Amino acid sequence: MEKTIIIDGKEVRLKSTAGTPMRYKAQFGKDYLGEVMKLYQIAQKIGLKPEGLSEEQSLKLLESIDFEVFYNIVWVLAKTANKEIKPPLDWLDEFEEFPLVDILPEIQDLIASTIQTKKK
Repeated sequence: MEKTIIIDGKEVRLKSTAGTPMRYKAQFGKDYLGEVMKLYQIAQKIGLKPEGLSEEQSLKLLESIDFEVFYNIVWVLAKTANKEIKPPLDWLDEFEEFPLVDILPEIQDLIASTIQTKKK
């Protein structure tokens, strides 16, 4: 599955294939499915309405989120679509803004396509 999203005003092609989990493990040394589960937890935490939380609760929420997982997953989806992109830190440096709340819903279907079954 492939799609193009806008990050910081730039079109970014993302792709998910059977090789995406292996590419993730090769780059980051971590299990893709385990990291996706962390991303799911991030999504649930962000789903909480910040205005409904006290300042202390909001800070604790932010402290509990491992943003590295999010950046790594977006990078591997971009790398799967374009083998020429730079290593993760160099690639991320190309963006002044990387809005997690906007990007996360955009990549959900790409992640799901890698881990879901087609069994009926």
